Amino acid sequence: MDTVIRRVRADEWEQGKAIRLDALRDPIAHLAFLDTYENAAARADEFWRDRTAGAAEGDSVCQLVAEAADGRWLGTMTVLVELPGGPGALDGDVIAVPQAHVVGVYVRPEARGTGLAHRLIEAAQEWAWALTEPRLQRVRLFVHEDNARAEAMYVRAGFKHSGASAPVPGDGTGREIELAVERG
Repeated sequence: MDTVIRRVRADEWEQGKAIRLDALRDPIAHLAFLDTYENAAARADEFWRDRTAGAAEGDSVCQLVAEAADGRWLGTMTVLVELPGGPGALDGDVIAVPQAHVVGVYVRPEARGTGLAHRLIEAAQEWAWALTEPRLQRVRLFVHEDNARAEAMYVRAGFKHSGASAPVPGDGTGREIELAVERG
C-alpha cells in the first residue's frame, strides 16, 4: 500500500474523530481500547478539536496517521510523553524514567498484515528518540493479555516484555501487559 506516515494537523479533527470512532467499533475494541464507542461518540466537537490540536504540535503528545494516496486514513497511533513522578497509565503504574507511551493504535482491517502497523511504530519511536528535552529512555505500551495478534506485532517490532502488568481498569478480570523498547 502506498501510504505516508505523518503527524496529524490541527485542522484534521473530523478525520481524527472518525478514525477513533471506527476503531471503537472494531470487534476487538474491548481488548484494544480503554474507551467505548458510546462514550466517544457523545463527546462534543470541541473535545475532538482540542485533542487533535494538542497532538499536532509540541513535544508532549504526537498523533501519527497513515494516509493512503487517496487521502483515506488507514491507521493511527498516539505517543504521550511521561515524566517521573507523573501519573501512570494504569493503577499501580509508576513512572520511573522519562519515557514515551504509545496508545490508541489502530489499523483499518484492509491494511492489517501489510506492515503498516510496524511503520507507524517506527515513526513513533523516531519521534520519541528525536526529543532532546526531555531525553526519553524508553518507549512503552500496554497490550491486553488476550490480544495475541497485537502482542505478536509489537514483539516483531522490537518490544520486549518488561515484566510489569496491571488490571484492566473497570474490568476486574483481565490484565494489561507492558512491553517496552529501551533506548540503545
